[in-house]
Amino acid sequence: MSEPKPPTPTPSGDMYKGWLFKWTNYIKGYQRRWFVLSNGLLSYYRTQAEMGHTCRGTINLATANIAVEDSCNFVISNGGAQTYHLKASTEVERQRWITALELAKAKAVHMQAESDDSGDDCPAAPPSSEQSGGCRNLEIQSTLRTLGSKVEDLNTCNDLIIKHGSALQRSLSELEGIRVVGDMGEKMRQVTERATLFRITSNAMINACRDFLSLAQNHSKRWQKALQVERDQRIRLEETLEQLAKQHNHLERAFRGATVLPSSFSNPALANKGGAPVKGDASDEDDDNEFFDAMEDPAGFITVPADPKYHRRSGSNVSGLSSEIGMDDQSVNFDEQSMVSNPESPQPLELEPVRQRRTRIPDKPNYYLNLWSIMKNCIGKELSKIPMPVNFNEPLSMLQRLSEDLEYYELLDKAAKCQSSLEQMCYVAAFTVSSYSTTVHRTGKPFNPLLGETFELDRLKDCGYRSLCEQVSHHPPAAAHHASSEKGWTLRQEITLASKFRGKYLSIMPLGSIQCLFDKSDNHYSWKKVTTTVHNIIVGKLWIDQSGEIDVVNHKTGDRCHLKFAPYSYFSRDVPRKVTGVVMDKEGKAHYVLSGTWDEKMEFSRIMQSSKGENGTEGKQRTVYQTLKAKEIWRKNPLPEGAENMYFFSSLALTLNEPEEGVAPTDCRRRPDQRLMEDGRWDEANAEKQRLEEKQRTVRREREREAVKAASSPEEGTHPDSYQAMWFEKLDDPVSGETLHVYKGGYWEAKEQGSWDMCPEIF
Repeated sequence: MSEPKPPTPTPSGDMYKGWLFKWTNYIKGYQRRWFVLSNGLLSYYRTQAEMGHTCRGTINLATANIAVEDSCNFVISNGGAQTYHLKASTEVERQRWITALELAKAKAVHMQAESDDSGDDCPAAPPSSEQSGGCRNLEIQSTLRTLGSKVEDLNTCNDLIIKHGSALQRSLSELEGIRVVGDMGEKMRQVTERATLFRITSNAMINACRDFLSLAQNHSKRWQKALQVERDQRIRLEETLEQLAKQHNHLERAFRGATVLPSSFSNPALANKGGAPVKGDASDEDDDNEFFDAMEDPAGFITVPADPKYHRRSGSNVSGLSSEIGMDDQSVNFDEQSMVSNPESPQPLELEPVRQRRTRIPDKPNYYLNLWSIMKNCIGKELSKIPMPVNFNEPLSMLQRLSEDLEYYELLDKAAKCQSSLEQMCYVAAFTVSSYSTTVHRTGKPFNPLLGETFELDRLKDCGYRSLCEQVSHHPPAAAHHASSEKGWTLRQEITLASKFRGKYLSIMPLGSIQCLFDKSDNHYSWKKVTTTVHNIIVGKLWIDQSGEIDVVNHKTGDRCHLKFAPYSYFSRDVPRKVTGVVMDKEGKAHYVLSGTWDEKMEFSRIMQSSKGENGTEGKQRTVYQTLKAKEIWRKNPLPEGAENMYFFSSLALTLNEPEEGVAPTDCRRRPDQRLMEDGRWDEANAEKQRLEEKQRTVRREREREAVKAASSPEEGTHPDSYQAMWFEKLDDPVSGETLHVYKGGYWEAKEQGSWDMCPEIF
């Protein structure tokens, strides 16, 4: 599950507390828990509010073992009785926790040893830093024993006061009942003695309290000063460790970048000499001891570490190694070297300031709406034909949601630089998966675009690309999208949404295809989208799942990547939202394996050898792939702060509806009901939405009447629609064999001239 970024854990006095992810079970996986480290004990709670009454578990660090698994995961175990598998959000945060846990463990062990050997004296030899710390602890123990004895004196005095006070009370009661004058003297003597004892005991109590208070005051300042020194040292140690963690991470990245292009790479003669080991092979030998988890049966294959012989390569195999280690750095180095070495490269004469775009929108209002009163009449119907209030929407159009697919455009930029089509396929497949990362919390329905509505996303100066979307059909609703980049790629898609409400869940089936073309290699890719399911429509918390299979096909080379989105299951031992894939050439030989989740990250690893394994649960024979170490190819960007109050929009989504000058009059940013909803004026937005929909129906009926009149012999019972898209035209793609709307040009030229006379008035 994907969650908002946890706050950095902070020390509070002698405590250290913060959010961590704790492994619970195979059904729920890692869950967010509040951890508190205090007095050598690590406790956790579901929320901060539970700290006062319900502790979910506690582990004593004095007997615990702390082990680091990877950059964010670590394990705490006390010999088998208790084991916590924990995960921090960042490497720095994990290092802070490890530091705090190690310090707390050392103190707990030391205090336990001090309590066992409390009678030992301080060594006579000149004390070292550790010995001086032991002396201070002995001094504190001695002071505590003195204070304890004073407390015992106070308890004794208290018992005596109670005893003598009761006796004095009895004597006074007896004195009241005396009738015989002869007994008066004896009774008065007893009362006097008991009153004297009570006064002596009270004075002893007062003196003991004075001694205790004086002793506590004398040592309080010293302890406060010593405690402040310890706190300052702890903060300095944490800052030092944080800097070391950052430097360590930087050095690792620098080392990986250095091993990508050794000195022999620039000289082909040296690179082709056999037997010359590539720089960095020594580090590869450590991979022999690494183990990788086997994938679950639904993937149809298993990955295992490759034989060590594949890790020790000669200089003639540099290209294969460079494609596996630091491909991102390699691409960057190529660009920088080409810019430096090529004096004819165009140099920017003037740097234009990048536009500062908004980072917030008004918070979502909390309006109550009876969902069942609306949805009970919609079961089995096409969702696009049902009038819905804006309470179910988010303040974005479907055209803007299509444009969000470009949030991770860098993957296509890197793919355009790849020399190998199989390597390029990995980036295209990762881009395919990344388009679903924004949907994990986005339960709001986007606005259905009006016919002829457009949306432009001009990021040419910021990111090197610009895109245009247009609603080209209303029934069935279809949107065409075209994006082009200066880095040499073009993305185009036409999506028609078919949706059905089934009572408990809503299924959204995107129809149509997506195509990506690369100028340099002429590679032409195409794929389709998987089914989106919204669960708990009526009862419970809404949640979204993606399931199905995607085949990404390179029509030029015949390469193919088969991606499988596993549906969520309560009984699966696998991580939720899992995606697996295999990249194969036209002969069917597998070259790369991809794995990850569609809401967090994707990794890929090169296959060195494959073989047939045992039969799976369904009787199918699974393939075993021996692979190199997996490399991360994509990771989701964190959501902005306060995203839960802004419809869980990403940083890109927050800017999509930002007003801009010069856009077409049909642009989504000019749609009034969508703008009113974003501003929190939902009642006005509902009224405006009804007005726009009724206007669209009137225009459509008029267009159909004109089409019928123009037809020489219209067929009975048909209503031909003569609508033609403004910026797209329907063509047959000769490469993929599909029919789709393709951008015919003219939009950006019209924007430069400010000429929008041809645009219809749809708002």
